[in-house]
Amino acid sequence: MPPAFSAEERARITGLLMANGRRLFTTQGLRKTSLEDLVAGTGIAKSTFYVFFDSKEALYLELMLTQMAEVKRRVIDQALLGGPDARAGLRRFLHATIEELTTNPLYGRLMTHPEEMEAVTRRLDPDRVASAPENPVTALAAFLARHGEDLVDADPAVITGVLQAVLLVPMHRDRLADPDLYPKVLDLLIDIVATGLTERSPRPRPS
Repeated sequence: MPPAFSAEERARITGLLMANGRRLFTTQGLRKTSLEDLVAGTGIAKSTFYVFFDSKEALYLELMLTQMAEVKRRVIDQALLGGPDARAGLRRFLHATIEELTTNPLYGRLMTHPEEMEAVTRRLDPDRVASAPENPVTALAAFLARHGEDLVDADPAVITGVLQAVLLVPMHRDRLADPDLYPKVLDLLIDIVATGLTERSPRPRPS
């Protein structure tokens, strides 16, 4: 039988596990972090870890969810929704999201280590993530729906895919013919994409 913990003990141990996870996942990565590493200093055995989290990946996901509101504030509330113009909003959103992926250790780690991204994604509960009130992806979808008349005539899922493609560029910056040009290339690419997504072709007039 797994040990029983009071609410206070559970909260304390969960906090320690999350602190260990945040430190270890962002320095040595998911794969190199062992259960022994995660439970160090918590006073619980390795097997008891599963009383708190189903897996290391579940702990990683929980850490990301705790940051979701802050991420949304930066990339959605301050960037995407920072003004009424859809084109400028998309431009700010792409810059802010790339900045987040570059500077946020938890999110950035997954972007630079696809195998760890895949491991965490396999443990993802789509319903839980989709229902999170501060989910940036949901907020982006709402923005695209609200600005449908301002955007290119395409499936919103395709538009989202185009935005995601831009966000993958930093992972491949070293493959550019001249990596030193990366900042200028990225700025121009974001301008081209934001402009292209907000230039609607004139609708044909009825004959």
